[in-house]
Amino acid sequence: VEFERKHKYGLGLMVTTEEKLKEYLVQVLEQINAWLMSKDLQKLVLVLTNVQTKETVERWVFDVQTDAEITAESEGKDKSEKEIMGEIQAIIRQITASVTFLPLLEGECAFELLAYTGKESATPSEWEESDPKFVRDSVEMKLRSFSTKVHSVDASVSYKTEG
Repeated sequence: VEFERKHKYGLGLMVTTEEKLKEYLVQVLEQINAWLMSKDLQKLVLVLTNVQTKETVERWVFDVQTDAEITAESEGKDKSEKEIMGEIQAIIRQITASVTFLPLLEGECAFELLAYTGKESATPSEWEESDPKFVRDSVEMKLRSFSTKVHSVDASVSYKTEG
């Protein structure tokens, strides 16, 4: 996969240039956005799996809490774009810095996105049920939280300890 440096959220980030991956991510993110807007998304998980062994080696969890009292007409929490952007920048920096404590991934890895939604949520036919893909014998590290006017997100990463 090829990447290029882009300026997003006030930070320099590496972004894929592979067209098929970009198309996939746009499709997935549109669905995630729909679930966020309908207050159905409860958790988003990014799983990294060793391609050969099929073993989950990292599991990034983003727990989403929605303020149930906010409606389409109400404005949500009194929080500026600048404050929200600052919190998002802080968690991106923390994720980037995680390379200093996460074990080096050996072998080819693949990623999978898991979305946890309410039982009544409409799920597109392209999406399928999955097991939680936990990391065996893992260590969990809590990351920063951030919030928008409507959602609060708590983040963590679980990873396989070496050995």
